[in-house]
Amino acid sequence: MVRTRNGPRSNGMLPLLALHAASEYYRLDRKPPVTAGLIAANSLIYLRPAFLDPILPSLQEVWFNPHLILKNGDLKRFFLSPFYHVGESHLVYNMLSLLWKGIQLENSMDSAEFASMVAVLLGMSQGISLLISKSLLAFFDYEWAYYTEYSVGFSGVLFAMKVVLNSQTENSYVYGIPIPSRYAAWAELALVQFLVPGVSFIGHLGGILAGLVYIQLRGSYNGSDPLTVIIRGLTGVLKWPVRFLRRLFPFRRRQISGRGPVGGGQRGISVSGFWRCHACTYENSAWLDVCEMCSTNRRATGSANGMASPRSAHYSGELPLEELRRRRMERFGR
Repeated sequence: MVRTRNGPRSNGMLPLLALHAASEYYRLDRKPPVTAGLIAANSLIYLRPAFLDPILPSLQEVWFNPHLILKNGDLKRFFLSPFYHVGESHLVYNMLSLLWKGIQLENSMDSAEFASMVAVLLGMSQGISLLISKSLLAFFDYEWAYYTEYSVGFSGVLFAMKVVLNSQTENSYVYGIPIPSRYAAWAELALVQFLVPGVSFIGHLGGILAGLVYIQLRGSYNGSDPLTVIIRGLTGVLKWPVRFLRRLFPFRRRQISGRGPVGGGQRGISVSGFWRCHACTYENSAWLDVCEMCSTNRRATGSANGMASPRSAHYSGELPLEELRRRRMERFGR
C-alpha cells in the first residue's frame, strides 16, 4: 500500500510479471484459480482496457482516505482501493508477492475457503486501518493519518496473508534474513518503512493485525464459515452447465487430492518431486519423510518391512474425508 498522490507510471515490468506467473502455473499440478483471478483483476484494473474503462472508477475516486470514507460514507474507497496501484513497479511487486503467498495458501485449503479468507482479510485490514486512523485523531489529535493520507494497493491484504502463512511454519525469511515466523511480519513492516519511502504504515499495520485476528477467529471455529459456504454454493451453481455437459458426454478424469493425482499409480512413490501418502493420499514434498496431513511415515507401506513411526501407527487405511478436513484445519489454525 503506497501513500502518495501521484498518478500511474509505466516502466515496462508487466511482461516480466506475465512470464513469471505463467512459468509458475505451468509447473503446478494444481492451478489455484482464485490466486490467478486476483492477479488478473489487479492487472486489468491497472491496464484499464477499453471495454472496462467506462465502468471503472478513476484512481482519484478510490484513494483510501479515512476522512472521505467516514464523512461521505464512500464505500468504493473502502473496498476498491486495494485493487488499484500507482505504477507498474508497485503492481508487479505486489502481484509477485500475491503469486507466492496465494499458491501456498490456496493449495493448503480449497479455493472457496481461500476466497473467503481473502475477502475477510481485505475487509478487516481496511476496517482496522480506518479504526486506527480515527483513534489517532480522537485520542492524540494526530491528523496526518486521518485527513491527509491517501493510499492504494494490495499490500495491506498481503501483510495479512503473510501472517496467516507464517502461522503454519516455525521460521521465515525476511529479505534473506532468517526470523522466527511470529516476528517475521513485524520485521518486514519495519524494514519496508525504512527502505521504501512513501509506504502507508497504517495500511500495513492494519494488515498484520487483521491476519492475527483471523488466525484467532479461525482457530476457535469448527467447520466451514458462512462465507465459504456461500462461495461454494455460488461456485456449484456456476459449474452446473459444465457438470451437465459431462453427464451428456462422459469421459475418464483423474481425481485430484492435495497436490497431485490420486489412483493413478502406486501409492507411496515419488512423482515429480512429491510422494503420495499411502494412508490419506496427500501429495508431500520429496524432502519430507512424514506426511504433512496425517503424520504417516513415508516408508510405512503396510507391508512386513514397513517401519511406521509411533505417531502414525494408528493411521492404517483410508481416512474419512471429514477427519482429513479436521486435521487440515488444526494444522492451518496453529
